[in-house]
Amino acid sequence: MPRNARLAGRTYCLKTFGCQMNLHDSERVAGLLDDCGCNEVETIDEADIVVFMTCCVRENADTRLYGQASAVVSAAPAPHGKRILAIGGCIAQRDGASIRKNIPSVDVVFGTSALASLPQLLVQALDGAAGIAVDTAEEGRGFSTELPSHREQAFHAWVPIMTGCNNFCTYCIVPYVRGREKSRLFDRIVSECASLVGEGVREICLLGQNVNSYGRDLYGEPRFPELIRAVGKTGIERLRFTSSNPKDLSDEVIAAMAETPAVMPHLHLAVQSGSTRILRAMNRSYTREEYLALVGRLKAAMPELALSTDIIVGFPGETEEDFEDTLSLVREAAFSSAYTFIYSKRPGTPAAEIVDDTPHEVIQERFERLAALVAQQAHDANQKDLHTIAEVLVEGASKRDEAIMVGHSAKNQTVHFAVPAGWEAEALNGKMVDVRVEEARTWYLRGVCEGEPR
Repeated sequence: MPRNARLAGRTYCLKTFGCQMNLHDSERVAGLLDDCGCNEVETIDEADIVVFMTCCVRENADTRLYGQASAVVSAAPAPHGKRILAIGGCIAQRDGASIRKNIPSVDVVFGTSALASLPQLLVQALDGAAGIAVDTAEEGRGFSTELPSHREQAFHAWVPIMTGCNNFCTYCIVPYVRGREKSRLFDRIVSECASLVGEGVREICLLGQNVNSYGRDLYGEPRFPELIRAVGKTGIERLRFTSSNPKDLSDEVIAAMAETPAVMPHLHLAVQSGSTRILRAMNRSYTREEYLALVGRLKAAMPELALSTDIIVGFPGETEEDFEDTLSLVREAAFSSAYTFIYSKRPGTPAAEIVDDTPHEVIQERFERLAALVAQQAHDANQKDLHTIAEVLVEGASKRDEAIMVGHSAKNQTVHFAVPAGWEAEALNGKMVDVRVEEARTWYLRGVCEGEPR
């Protein structure tokens, strides 16, 4: 019996922008709609209900949402009458009902803590309630992990361990739309992970805005090292986590990573800038020297560790000297990959009030220099795995060529290989394969499957 019979038989299309937490929230939204008897479709034209799960970390996320929302208005008529446009996630939490100023066609707005209210809000919209149906309340809400889930991949699961952030970096909107740090109970996380392993999940990624501080609000001190070890004992084959703030990545966390076989040799550790002066202006709470020392301890404990990062170019007041400090840190840290961004002003954050007259052309030129260095480092890092065997968790066929499979290595590298003889492509999804790497490009490895998938 569907949880909400009023929605039964309707189709929905779900579009997700932003971080891994949004991806997890989208899986819960899909689970809720499935539970109501709805059916997922791929295109807006096929959908009675269109849901956008949004991100507001950068300005282009707003622009992208406005463009996608316009496409809903011009889409073909909904299959079952009225089409409902619902907007969730961080932009919804930030703007609430005022989002209608930019998107007049919106029917439902639900915030980051209001996923469970979506079916009721959709029914209100279908029944023609006046105005738009809105829920952006934050207090008294449980974790979205309590909701049904529709995982994108049966063999992979996102497991939130906490939400919110207490750091208030001056450029970041997250604490304002996700709230303060709130941790889940330790035993519930471990129990969920054990259940997922029992369901056949082979890779788990623990999620939080700052996983290293997990448990501080509940237990008076962080318990993340203990959690890593406990989840590692559930039988999970691959364990990852994100995001890590360098200021809270303790030696105890490093030891737990090195001593837990399931922890993969990859870590995303956002640095944001290589200039101590800019890091202070960002309220990042560590220096350039402290970050590099941390990298040294990580690589001493895990010599095969692949390190990725985030870097912002053009933070207000950044000088050429500051930028050169960033380039030199990138060289010293030897990142395997990096996400690079031009600073995006977010209204309501302290950095948005800083006046900066650096020409855009100068910032763009710096960005291009950094991107070139990052690409060279990614290429160099991948050469180390040429002619070696990479254990790959297969995720599916390439969108360009169904005879080519795609997966990720333990170091989180994208790996391509041909479907081995005697196997159907679909049967390989979720399998582990050994791939002999015959080609190492900047952003991927390519090779040949050896032995039997397992």
